[in-house]
Amino acid sequence: MKNNLFYIIGFLFLVSCTTSKPRRPINPKPSTTIFQDNIETAKKIFQLEEEEILNFIKKDSLNVYKTSSSGFWYTYNTKIEKDLAMPKAGDIVELTYDIRDLNDSIIYNKADLGTKTYKVDKEDFISGIQKGIKLMKIGETITFVIPSYNAFGISGDGNKIGISKTIKSTVTLLNIK
Repeated sequence: MKNNLFYIIGFLFLVSCTTSKPRRPINPKPSTTIFQDNIETAKKIFQLEEEEILNFIKKDSLNVYKTSSSGFWYTYNTKIEKDLAMPKAGDIVELTYDIRDLNDSIIYNKADLGTKTYKVDKEDFISGIQKGIKLMKIGETITFVIPSYNAFGISGDGNKIGISKTIKSTVTLLNIK
């Protein structure tokens, strides 16, 4: 009995002292070709959206659109020539806006969205409008044409706005606090 106990303890000691081998991951890391494919797909979507926007602007001969450095286009519906303050980060602004597609079909109208109170650059909001508000003075109305990457991205809004959807939004700045 003592011999058996001796062998068992010896066996356990030998087993516990062996070095363990690292295990390999079950799912290997994705190859760089998958990332390259995603980059190429994103570039194609960007190019198609930009062509769609430029065609829209070309057809809209009544308005003159400017290109922003932030990646959206805009035209003034009501422009204030006076030298007034424009919103900056941290300001609280009140505005009204709508969301339409490039065919001018209303997705969300101003009445449904109501008056929006927004703290500039401190709250989550449509990226293109966040940046566009900083171009506005109180009383101005601007129509923004916003590509998906500056709007609701590849996921849409989960409701009425689809994936990779370019939008138009007419924004009126009511007040700056």
